[in-house]
Amino acid sequence: MKKLITMILAALALTVGSLAEGAETTMKIPQTGMTKPMPTAYTAPSEHPGTVVQVEYDSQDYLRGDAPVTKTAWVYLPYGYDESDAETRYDIIYLMHGWGGAAGEYFYIGDGMIKNMLDHMIENGEIRPVIAVSATFYNENSDRDFGASEDALREFHRDFTDHLMPAIEGTFHTYAASTSPEDLAAARDHRAFGGFSLGSVTTWMEFCHDTDYIRYFLPMSGSSWYYGTYGDFQTVRNVDYVQQIVEENDLNNRGYFIYHAVGTEDVVKGQTLMMADEMLSRDGAFPPEHYVFYQKEGGHHDFDAVQEFMFNALPLFFGQD
Repeated sequence: MKKLITMILAALALTVGSLAEGAETTMKIPQTGMTKPMPTAYTAPSEHPGTVVQVEYDSQDYLRGDAPVTKTAWVYLPYGYDESDAETRYDIIYLMHGWGGAAGEYFYIGDGMIKNMLDHMIENGEIRPVIAVSATFYNENSDRDFGASEDALREFHRDFTDHLMPAIEGTFHTYAASTSPEDLAAARDHRAFGGFSLGSVTTWMEFCHDTDYIRYFLPMSGSSWYYGTYGDFQTVRNVDYVQQIVEENDLNNRGYFIYHAVGTEDVVKGQTLMMADEMLSRDGAFPPEHYVFYQKEGGHHDFDAVQEFMFNALPLFFGQD
């Protein structure tokens, strides 16, 4: 494994264009480095809080003969969101939990610390008002053992495109003009997907399957398992496939951005570093405008790290104009 510390000291400039209607926001960061701590005040409720609502939607059990199931997602709506105002449109990020997690956990773990952070970031103009969706790859019939969870996350991209995304964006005011595949794809510049632990693995799966719909990716504490599994990471083969996806889908021209992150004390740091090392070693394949890798000093495998990763990444996705 190559030493990332030398890369962390390098001053590679990143320019990320975050597109809104008629405007472009440009931000610069090094390609590798340490995350910036979030202000402690952001853990407390803000003066302009958003709301969290539960959404049930019809889906299929892709591991059990495509049987019909009802699934749940929890949706954060920013302060001032008006159901009757169809003219105002919102960026959206979908978030996935780790092994054994549940829909909605991004909004209730730690007394709502991530919801409070979103409220403050919007209130202080660090990001545009954004909708956030805390979803799950489980359903009412799911096993929660590790192997079954890995099987479920591998099929989640079908739930995402066929059921979850249309259900959410047919209900709330995103940039998708309708829930047709064409209109959902046309809104990809305003859509992100992130996840923690097995949710990070899910995020890499979404990159492999759904770049037509998603421009921004936030894999936190984990690597791609498109090939292999835990303990059989097949890093080179997985990065080969990520590179193939970029080339075959013309993503260097269409635009994409991956903010890859892990804590320096995280129990899955090893696999994450292996993938980051491989990505960064490929001259010109993953330039800083498309891929960065960041670590939280002293960060563990927990939602404190997740919160800091989101605090650092979201302005690069949805910064104010």
